[in-house]
Amino acid sequence: MNYYNEIKDKLIDNEIYEKVKYYSKERHKVVTYYEVGKLLSEAGKHYGKDIIGEYSKKLVKDVGKKYSITLLKRMRQFYFIIKNGATMSHLSWSHYQELLPIKNINEINYYIKEIENQHLSVKKIRSKIKEKEYERLPKETKIKLIENKELEILDEVKNPIIIKNNFNIDVNNIKERTLKLL
Repeated sequence: MNYYNEIKDKLIDNEIYEKVKYYSKERHKVVTYYEVGKLLSEAGKHYGKDIIGEYSKKLVKDVGKKYSITLLKRMRQFYFIIKNGATMSHLSWSHYQELLPIKNINEINYYIKEIENQHLSVKKIRSKIKEKEYERLPKETKIKLIENKELEILDEVKNPIIIKNNFNIDVNNIKERTLKLL
């Protein structure tokens, strides 16, 4: 018996199980939050505006502290972005939370594709959103994305030059010669 191989196989099986379990857990969370968002939307139509506040108080008491008004509002907002055309993908809830403040469905779908294609972490997608990557795309590229046409190299976003001002200098009044010294 080769003990090393047996040990290695057991540990590899465990690693695979952990990844599958995590993926399944995240997927279940996203689907559940979508369904809850839908129910909150429907309940609001029947019972008035502060239904989320009322439900939050009850849920915090009955289920746990994490079901705050903010989380319930995010669930409802998530439902609306999917209902309005955003792609329901295999992203984590943390990824979707980064996309919730975006109003443009095409922009949301762009970032979803970026996350999927590049396997972006939450931190990376947050950075792309902050740098307004979608807004910097040429109009023609946005049209290609909406029509699901294949992009060419020229359609890709050029990396911006980001000058970090660590010297507390007023960049608007800085002279070219000073930039050379830095």
